[in-house]
This record gives sequence, C-alpha cells and structure tokens, in this order.
Amino acid sequence: MRALFALLLRDLRLASRRRFDLLQPLFFALLVCLLVALAVGPEPALLARLAPAVNWIALLLALLLALDTLFRPDAEDGSLEQMMVAPAPLPVLAVARVTAFWATAALPLILAAPLFAVMLRLPATDLPLLMLTQLLATPTLAWIGAICAALTVHAGRGGALLALLLLPLAVPVLILAVGTLDAGRQGLPVLPPLLLLGAGLVAACSAGPFVCAAALRLGLR
Repeated sequence: MRALFALLLRDLRLASRRRFDLLQPLFFALLVCLLVALAVGPEPALLARLAPAVNWIALLLALLLALDTLFRPDAEDGSLEQMMVAPAPLPVLAVARVTAFWATAALPLILAAPLFAVMLRLPATDLPLLMLTQLLATPTLAWIGAICAALTVHAGRGGALLALLLLPLAVPVLILAVGTLDAGRQGLPVLPPLLLLGAGLVAACSAGPFVCAAALRLGLR
C-alpha cells in the first residue's frame, strides 16, 4: 500500500506540472462538441437527440488522445524498467498509474459534462444519467486503454496502433452507455444496462491490474 500511494502521489504531482497535457483532452472534447454543434446547426431537437452520442464520442476520443502518454514517457527514460523490477508487485503499480490517469484525464471530462450538455442542448433531466454512465464506464475504458497502451509501449507508431486496438474494444461500453440514455428517454427501465456497466466496472478493476502487468511484460520484451 505504501508503494501504491507513493506512485499515485508521484503521478498526480507530475500531472499537475504538465498543465498543457492535463488540459489537452478537455479542450479536445470541447472542440469536438463545438464542431458538431456548428455542423448540425441551430436545431435544438436534433442537437438534443444527438447529444448523448456526441458527448460519449468526444469523451472516448479525448481519452484516446491522452492514453499514449500513459506508459511511453516512463519507457523512454527507463523508469518503466525500474518499476518492473521494484519490490512492489507490478499490478499494484498499474493500479496507481491507471487511477492517476482516470483522475487527471477522465474525471475532468465528467465534471465538464454540464458544459457540453449546454452546448449540445441536452435536456437537464438527462444530465444526471449521463454523468452516472460516465462514472461507471470510464474506469472500464481506462483499464482497456491501459492494457492496449502497455502492449504498444514500444511500437513505432504507438498512437495509430493504440487507436486500432482500443476503439473496437470500447464499442460494447459505448453501446451500453448510450443505450442507457436512450432507454431513459423512452421511459424504459435503465437498471439492467446500468447493472451491466457496473459488472464491467467490477470485472475491469478486478482483472485489469493483472492483465495490464502481463501486457507490460510482453510489451517490453
């Protein structure tokens, strides 16, 4: 636990010093929502119908933009090799790294959801459910992205390969999240898809550290 908190504090401290990298996913998602709003035009009904999908796509692409820096800087300066031979188990170190990534990349996007909702004319009644699906699904996406980033940490074109690996794996999560919002709008039960998102969260947080550690070992061979 001491190693976990030490690495978590180190990653948070480093992220606070790289303020441009910290704000880059947020500005990217803001730009995506703005471009969609300008392209669709001043039609509130159409914007409101597209808002959940656009918000989720912007969030996913913004996370993808930040994922390439999850392990690559440490691999380039040799810190990653030192972590792999450290006394602390590698899955524990993966938990610290992914937790810091979620707190600095995904959480600001979730907190900015009200701003994106205003831009896309999302009804205020849909906003709590949108933020709930993001809270449940973004840790799952973070673990999937961390595994893909670990596999491509030494790839020559890691960004393109990371996108090819991550986006197909993220489709089921995206379908469940947007489907939950559609069900809520139609007056259908939202508990079943929310439970599926919760089950995915539990599975990702349980198996993710071990799969990510194995992917790191495989990627550094």
